[in-house]
Amino acid sequence: MNKNIKLIHPRDQITTILSRIYKRGMTTTSGGNISIMDENGDIWVTPSAVDKGTLMASDIICVQKDGTIIGKHKPSSEFPFHKAIYESRPDIKSVIHAHPPALVAFSIVRQIPNTNVISQAKHVCGPIGYAEYELPGSDMLGGVIAEEFKKGYKAIIMENHGTVLGGSDLTDAFERFEALEFCASTILYGSQIGTPNYLTDTQIDAFEAQATAVIPEQEVVAYASDEVEKRLEIKKIVERSCQQGLMISSYGTVSARWKGNDFLITPTGINRWDLDLDDIVQIKDGKREAGKNPSRASWIHQEIYKNNPKINSIITTQSPYLMAFGITSTYLNVRTIPESWIFLQDIRTIKYGDHFKGNDNSDLVKACTTAMIIENDSVMITGDKLLETFDYLEVAEFSAKSIVLGSSLGKMVPINDEQVEDLRKKFLA
Repeated sequence: MNKNIKLIHPRDQITTILSRIYKRGMTTTSGGNISIMDENGDIWVTPSAVDKGTLMASDIICVQKDGTIIGKHKPSSEFPFHKAIYESRPDIKSVIHAHPPALVAFSIVRQIPNTNVISQAKHVCGPIGYAEYELPGSDMLGGVIAEEFKKGYKAIIMENHGTVLGGSDLTDAFERFEALEFCASTILYGSQIGTPNYLTDTQIDAFEAQATAVIPEQEVVAYASDEVEKRLEIKKIVERSCQQGLMISSYGTVSARWKGNDFLITPTGINRWDLDLDDIVQIKDGKREAGKNPSRASWIHQEIYKNNPKINSIITTQSPYLMAFGITSTYLNVRTIPESWIFLQDIRTIKYGDHFKGNDNSDLVKACTTAMIIENDSVMITGDKLLETFDYLEVAEFSAKSIVLGSSLGKMVPINDEQVEDLRKKFLA
């Protein structure tokens, strides 16, 4: 979906975002609803009892300001609480309601996920409200939800129901929805292998304070054919990462060496799902492409490239099973199957803050391994070709998932030292 959503009809915005939610397994065929209030005060909303997996723009309903309904279906049965939110909060222009598994898990045990579990979520999600149970589709439900939104919340856990989130536009609401479900998933998975640790507000403020444009600007920018080719590679990998749940809207950096120590990197402040080729930032001779803000991680990627000539691509992201290990300080032993160890060897854990500029980064930069987990922040994967690096990320996430799932069955039995040595001799000698 184009970043300038004002140029996209609300019907198309809704179907695009609902397709993402459905394909990522965050709602069911019959569950969930999305609405947008346009500049006329009309509300565009998903229909009732229409397959969310095949929803088309022509299925979206318009409920006009005077109550007139335009469309071939009935509005969602939950329309009353969408309307109540808009009436209580003029700054909210879009609402998402769904039943994503992790947030439903929190709703049925009457808890709110602590978003201080990862760096950016507190600022993306804001404080989280809690609405007590009322009959779905009723005016009473709309009333309790509206009361929570009146308190300033943009994200609400609905008791025994799911979640509802608002935003200044649909992209804003979706970023909040995705980040909150990611936090909930990571806490759940982390709780299966250890005890989740949380960041302090001071640590999060330090993360947010990192300057995004400290790299000086280039005066002249050239776009060679091989440079353009790198941009396309980066865009495709970001798309695949988002589609597979290996990256979320509000966090994730991909870079690729161009030539020498020059490289291309994703920007900061742009929804990862909507990344365009011209959003990607060129870093040449230590200077950034004029008018663009590269990722906060640009400087650390730059230092890795300078110190590790065999590394030609880097992915820094958050995926739920890997981050389960990142939030619990639990060692991720990838001696699960031969492929995992051959690709990744042993995964190191980096202390939170060691990836900040101005701190001691020598352990991260000079002893850079294929995969590193930065506590409560991200996983960093390095490699040669970008597709190879993405494969390493997939293998790492699959390995982490297997260990988390296996934890309910018993203690993991890894490949032993003798078997590892055989792998080393055959594949890495």
